[in-house]
Amino acid sequence: MALVRKREEWSPMREIMQFREEIDRLFEDFFSPWPVRRRRRQEVTWLPDVDVYEDENNVIVEAELPGLKGDEVDISITGNTLTIKGEKKQEKEEKGRNYYIVERSYGSFARSIELPAEVEPDKAKATMRNGVLKVTIPKAPEAKPKQIKVEVK
Repeated sequence: MALVRKREEWSPMREIMQFREEIDRLFEDFFSPWPVRRRRRQEVTWLPDVDVYEDENNVIVEAELPGLKGDEVDISITGNTLTIKGEKKQEKEEKGRNYYIVERSYGSFARSIELPAEVEPDKAKATMRNGVLKVTIPKAPEAKPKQIKVEVK
């Protein structure tokens, strides 16, 4: 019986990320001294699904990272961009197994998310529970809603 892979759903973000990587490579090649010595890059093979939302005081990002532990994930915030990186390693193939369906994704990933408000990166906190990474970043004071009472005369 033939091996059946899950068909990738079309995603405009995946295509945009691939296009961006190609543009980055072109610029890197163009501005590198000759002969070009490009460092080997890890290929991004999958992107975790994320939810981004806010409450009055925080911006919250939740990412699905099944099979990963917290210490296997790199999180950084630069300006208003949160980046989550890591690698989901594939189990060693066992001899004698005949796979019929393979749907799980493995390999390295890097997901950058533009945050919807100014934040305080130094106060960010992250937790991992049941394969879901939750990053809570306090909003900067100027990003919090303010109510001003206007006196009518």
